[in-house]
Amino acid sequence: MDDGLVEIGEDNSLLLVDDDAPFRLRLARAMERRGFRPIPAESVAEGLQVARDTPPAYAVVDLRLEDGNGLDVVEALREARPDCRVIVLTGYGAIATAVAAVKIGAIDYLAKPADADDVEKALRTRGEQKPPPPEHPMSADRVRWEHIQRVFELCDRNVSETARRLNMHRRTLQRILTKRSPR
Repeated sequence: MDDGLVEIGEDNSLLLVDDDAPFRLRLARAMERRGFRPIPAESVAEGLQVARDTPPAYAVVDLRLEDGNGLDVVEALREARPDCRVIVLTGYGAIATAVAAVKIGAIDYLAKPADADDVEKALRTRGEQKPPPPEHPMSADRVRWEHIQRVFELCDRNVSETARRLNMHRRTLQRILTKRSPR
């Protein structure tokens, strides 16, 4: 195709793992209209079951689910089907988790709320294409927050160790971690 997107292909199975039922259903309907065959799952356990039983060609996995971490589903999908094109969705947008997702085999990550057009474009974009530079780069506050999140993830989400490495008081770090990310 000349638009830079790959064809969906004969196997159009798309695993959608998200614990937000309205979002999952809306995305499933929208992706079905775009030629995919959605397989909804609301938990890590359901996602892992699908990955083992019938690994899909495509997957959209929420990072934080009620019963665990969506990265476990990403790993299971890559083991069961290395050619599976996986996108990670996150409402938290931390660079550290996005890097972790890509390292274990996700092809991209999107911040929520992502619409069906964004999801389809990410699933179908060729691997060698580079995304355009952001129109609105992160603010300095956001960069600081992302750095803290990255160190927190690298310290296995240990608040005390993260605070020590950042030379920050533990309570200050806890307050920062409970707040939403700055714009």
